[in-house]
Amino acid sequence: MERVAALKVADRIVVATDSTQVADEVHEAGGIAVMTSARHPSGTDRVAEVAALAAHAEFDVVLNVQGDEPFVSGAALRGAIAQVRVHGRPVGTVAARAGREVLLRPDVVKVVAADDGTAMYFSRAPIPFLRDDHDVARRDARVLHHVGVYAYTPAALVRWVALPPHPLEQIERLEQLRPLAAGMRIGVAVIDGPLRGGIDTEADLAQANTDWMTLTVNHS
Repeated sequence: MERVAALKVADRIVVATDSTQVADEVHEAGGIAVMTSARHPSGTDRVAEVAALAAHAEFDVVLNVQGDEPFVSGAALRGAIAQVRVHGRPVGTVAARAGREVLLRPDVVKVVAADDGTAMYFSRAPIPFLRDDHDVARRDARVLHHVGVYAYTPAALVRWVALPPHPLEQIERLEQLRPLAAGMRIGVAVIDGPLRGGIDTEADLAQANTDWMTLTVNHS
């Protein structure tokens, strides 16, 4: 929350949570937290509940920064927003150029984008898949590490959560496959890596705690 505020990319920052402990921490820090249903199948469903409140009716773009992306960059946030505001996509997200080492990591989500900059598919599998070794340089130039940030128009957010969970979403455990399978266009802003990664494993959590302490000390 503090990082997003410091990056000055949003007019209002709200933490959507079903945890009273999280809400209490946010309120103690002077922020805004809204308690939501505990039955939401995805983070986007939780965001949609909060975005539908009358207090947020004036906003034309909703930005979803997931809790497992504490070190997300300003470039990523602005890139997702630009996909909606500048390029006219209903949904925007972000990917970073990455090395081949991420391809075999199922905890890293990869995305393949079409020539117009919209997503063709997201997967935990190694995509693009290399069939012939002589294409390795061509493949390596297209390795994109997806960043868990989304921007939506309010109408696109309403449509997304009205869709039933899709089998691809359930198989890969990737909520963005729900709107993609329904034909919704998702613009992908590509930024330079390497990423300060999200928290997907216990090792990531330990590293994030160390990194956060370092940031706190450096800015104190």
